[in-house]
Amino acid sequence: MIIVGLNAFHGDSAAAALRDGVLVSAVEEERFTRVKHWTGFPSQSLQLCLRDSGYEDVDPDSVVFSVSRKPDRYLARKAFLALSHPWSLGRSLSRIRNFSAVRSLGERIQEVYGGSGPPPRVYKVEHHLAHIASSFFCCPWDEAMCITVDGFGDFVSTMLAVGRGNSIEVFKRVHYPHSLGLFYTALTQYLGFPKYGDEYKVMGLAAYGDLSFVPQVRKLVPRLGDGTFCLDLSYFSHLSEGVDMTWEGGEPLLGRVFSPKLEKLLGSPRRTGEELSQKHMDIAASVQAVYEERFFSLIRVAQKRTGLRKLALAGGCAMNSLANGKIFNQADIEEVYIQPAAGDAGTALGSALYVQHCVHGNDRNFIMEHACWGPDFDEGRIRQAVAKAIPGSNGRSGRFGDFNVQEGLEEVALVRDTANALAEGQVVGWYQGRSEWGPRALGNRSILADPRRPDMKEILNLKIKRREPFRPFAPSILEEKVADWFSISYPDPFMAKVYPFLPEKREALPAVTHVDGTGRLQTVSKKVNPLYWSLIKEFEQLTGVPVILNTSFNENEPIVNTPEEALDCFLRTKMDRIVLGSTVVKRVQPGVP
Repeated sequence: MIIVGLNAFHGDSAAAALRDGVLVSAVEEERFTRVKHWTGFPSQSLQLCLRDSGYEDVDPDSVVFSVSRKPDRYLARKAFLALSHPWSLGRSLSRIRNFSAVRSLGERIQEVYGGSGPPPRVYKVEHHLAHIASSFFCCPWDEAMCITVDGFGDFVSTMLAVGRGNSIEVFKRVHYPHSLGLFYTALTQYLGFPKYGDEYKVMGLAAYGDLSFVPQVRKLVPRLGDGTFCLDLSYFSHLSEGVDMTWEGGEPLLGRVFSPKLEKLLGSPRRTGEELSQKHMDIAASVQAVYEERFFSLIRVAQKRTGLRKLALAGGCAMNSLANGKIFNQADIEEVYIQPAAGDAGTALGSALYVQHCVHGNDRNFIMEHACWGPDFDEGRIRQAVAKAIPGSNGRSGRFGDFNVQEGLEEVALVRDTANALAEGQVVGWYQGRSEWGPRALGNRSILADPRRPDMKEILNLKIKRREPFRPFAPSILEEKVADWFSISYPDPFMAKVYPFLPEKREALPAVTHVDGTGRLQTVSKKVNPLYWSLIKEFEQLTGVPVILNTSFNENEPIVNTPEEALDCFLRTKMDRIVLGSTVVKRVQPGVP
């Protein structure tokens, strides 16, 4: 059986394909449209997943589809809130249009899928069940407690469950209008970061502040007696006034969700572009601290109910790497699993896994150990891209103006040459294999640099990334060396947790050590990504440091997808070289032979 799951008409539109229960392809639509967090119907992602699944070789009755939306859930709750808050109905038209688009999914799928037969079977899976399935059915355990936390999806913001074998049993939900995700989004907007998905900026800013605003911030999200939470809705506008939302296609837009009462509590909100003050940093730190209090309380509720010590975590808030890195210290947890696309894109995969296991009752036969499920391009396509980008090269080796091209390098020479360049302070675009599933570059679509250089963070921010200077860069470290550099040695191949560096190691890695002494690490396994592991190992042999600075291959855009996009990013920024497969393109200083 082939099951293709979709996240459609929602932020981070995506598709994922299973064949006989094993993932074969997964990708976000933004990689094709080049618009961050793209909403709408993921037609290009669907095309790729159908192709990779080999759907043309199987009986059409064995191909089904799933979508992580179920708008008809909790209709009574929705009707009650609509009737009790009629003044918010004026801003509900966008949701009505969105529901209509979801109902037409079968027709949209048929347009891409083709065929003259009957419409394809489409299963609708509740949003948070898809989140839970995306983590639990990818993890290596047969039993785990499962938690998903985000803004909202299908009228729910939080779900607690137990996963056992091929089943999921839900025992707690937090419904609209109460949401930890919305709490964090409201304060993100208040701090002058209005774009969809800007919450990670508050996480980075939090390290510079103190907790002086915790008493005020706690008022927004009081803890309930059962260990869960609610919102003090007087500080928010999403229920009383409604919120403008755009999900039909393009960049998702979300109107302001905090009320004037929040301004009375904390003062005037920061304007976009306004210089950050210590007060803003202190509020960011306080928001993160209060979020963590409520989040860890949810973990303790789940643990008390289940008695389990393994946690499968999903939802947009599972991307809060600061909180994730403290789980072992804050709860009696021995194992944590977070798949790399834990946000809404991951519900495409989760809906397919839910149908595979919970609807059809199939046993599990898949564990996600790596994130490389997106498109790849062969050496022929890379050569064509180089020929187009470097005039006169025809994709072959040689000196062409200010660029030197070397193609067809053996792996040993490629790794040695790149490691030497990094050790000399060069910034390297690293483009290999299939692209990563999720928002993190994990060694296939990465920009790499030397973490030992105190000026490297500034170099990357000014010359390439062009982003806020307070945001940190991440370290990729050999899996077997984590305990030598971090206070927690638990591996994290998906860069989902922030751990403290050992105090004696912090000065050695200034470019990847955040102001609070932490790093959002990625552990690299020789088994899972042998080429990237070999590069870091070679760098260690040269420098004594088993760590490389890793940031996403992009410049204020989605991570590059095609070789052409990678070369375009290389050419318009000031990277020193780019490595695409076995081909290296180096900048040569004018006048240097």
